[in-house]
Amino acid sequence: MSAFLTRLALAAATDRDDGHWVLCKPLEYQSDVAKQTFIVPAGFKTDLASVPRLPVVYVLTGDSARAAAVVHDYLYSERLVSRKVADAVLREASEVSGVPAWRSWMMWAGVRIGGSSHYAPAPTQVEPGSEW
Repeated sequence: MSAFLTRLALAAATDRDDGHWVLCKPLEYQSDVAKQTFIVPAGFKTDLASVPRLPVVYVLTGDSARAAAVVHDYLYSERLVSRKVADAVLREASEVSGVPAWRSWMMWAGVRIGGSSHYAPAPTQVEPGSEW
């Protein structure tokens, strides 16, 4: 069954109120959608849910599902699963966190619509000695 196996522990990443956070201890999430457990390491930096600051959008989706947002940011940054699976994990983890299904759907729809530029494939690396 999907569940957070540890509790979220965050600290402000800077002394400015810039919306950036750092994980104080590992965050473990067991996902049925991805059929694996993810461990976000201590020290991982996140901006949580990158929601447009348009008043209606922020009121409906902003500052909810912090732990789910950390897992999602980690999956996007490390590319451990496909973007589609990472987005499905966000929705699943949001609901596990107690976020209502309608709000989880809105968050999922937002990352499906606007997240592709943040999940661009990593540049292809050429092995030394294999150049043309």
